[in-house]
Amino acid sequence: QVQLVESGGGLVQPGGSLTLSCVVSGSDLFSINNEGWYRLTPGKQRELVASITSDGNTNYSRTVKGRFTISRDDAKNTLYLQMNSLKPEDTAVYYCHADVRDYALGSEWYEYWGQGTQVTVSS
Repeated sequence: QVQLVESGGGLVQPGGSLTLSCVVSGSDLFSINNEGWYRLTPGKQRELVASITSDGNTNYSRTVKGRFTISRDDAKNTLYLQMNSLKPEDTAVYYCHADVRDYALGSEWYEYWGQGTQVTVSS
């Protein structure tokens, strides 16, 4: 069973930085296609923060472009989100997402989500 496990959230002051990580694991043989980071704030819709294709092409939300950087290390099956110049409005639960083909299940691609990690930006 494929699992996505996030880490790196926490409390940071405005202007500070955090790096989130998301490790994909749980199956003997799998492939990862597109990946992304989403965030959810109470009272707001889920927002796609950044995404990255298997070729390394990236896309960012207008609200984070220039401050956040998404990257992936396929050798480690790990997705990252480097967050700089953090603002109080970046406070949210951040979720990683991946399209994964688990060869134990066949050739279909399935969407998987992490459990979420809290990021709080406050002085």
